[in-house]
Amino acid sequence: MASFDVNALVVIHNESENRFEVSLGGPLALATYRLREGSMIINHTEVPPPFEGRGIAAKITRAALDYARAHNLKVVPSCPYTAAFLRKHAEYHDLLSPEDKQRFVGF
Repeated sequence: MASFDVNALVVIHNESENRFEVSLGGPLALATYRLREGSMIINHTEVPPPFEGRGIAAKITRAALDYARAHNLKVVPSCPYTAAFLRKHAEYHDLLSPEDKQRFVGF
């Protein structure tokens, strides 16, 4: 498999499919969501196995979280990857409701 620069990958917001995606020359890496009552519920993140461990899921998750922030949406991380990402990245804790902050981050 050819190497590539994760920083050069472009995350596309595919609103009609409710997902953020990156084309990997055929397969897609993606994070799906649904909107409800001022919240973005991120329910699935997927990177094809040959591309795992390269920071692609983090890049897509950041794009989704930045979108939520820009649109004043709270984030509900029902996806285990997104929940783990939020635990590690305090710069996004403000996107969680107080209840979800307690539940997912512990404070």
